[in-house]
Amino acid sequence: GKRYECLVLGQQEFAVEYRDKLYFLLNEEAREKFMRQPEKYWNIRLPNKLPPPKTPIDLLNLPCLGYLEQTIATAIIKSLTATGTFKPKFPFLSIQTSGLIYMAYHLKAYNTKSSDYIRRKFRRKLYIFEEQCELISYLAEKTTIRYKAPEKRTPDYNVKYETFFALRQNVPTLNWLT
Repeated sequence: GKRYECLVLGQQEFAVEYRDKLYFLLNEEAREKFMRQPEKYWNIRLPNKLPPPKTPIDLLNLPCLGYLEQTIATAIIKSLTATGTFKPKFPFLSIQTSGLIYMAYHLKAYNTKSSDYIRRKFRRKLYIFEEQCELISYLAEKTTIRYKAPEKRTPDYNVKYETFFALRQNVPTLNWLT
C-alpha cells in the first residue's frame, strides 16, 4: 500500500551489488550511505505500484499539438496569464493588438533559451510597454472636466499627456519586437 511518488529512479553509474542483487542509487552520496549500512536498506519492500519508466520523447515524431505541448505550452500559459492579469491597452491600438504585443514581449523577456542580454532587453521593453499602457488610466483619473492650461497642470501630468499623444504616430511594425 505505500505510494511511489517519493521514489527516484537510480542511475546505472551508481550501481551496487549486494547479496546477489543490483541496487541503482541516485548519486555517489547515496551509494556511500548504502555501502556503510547495506543491511539497513537491502530488504526494504517497495510499493506494489512503481512509477512508470521514463522514456525520452521523440519530439520530431509527435503530432503538432503534442509537439507544442511538450515544447512551449508552459511559456504560452505563463504569457497568457501575465497578459490576462495586466490587461494591456496601448494608446491608439485595439485591445487584441495590445494583448498580442504584450504576449510577444513577455515571451521574449522570459525565454530561457535566450541570452541574459536579450532577456534584459525585452524585460525593459515590456516594462516601457506596460508604462505606456497605463497612460490611459492615469490620464482618465487625473484629467478634469474643465480645461486647465498647461502651466496650471502638474509637470508629471504634462509629460504623460504629451507622451500619450506622441504615441498616436507609433504604428505597430515588425521592428517593435526586435
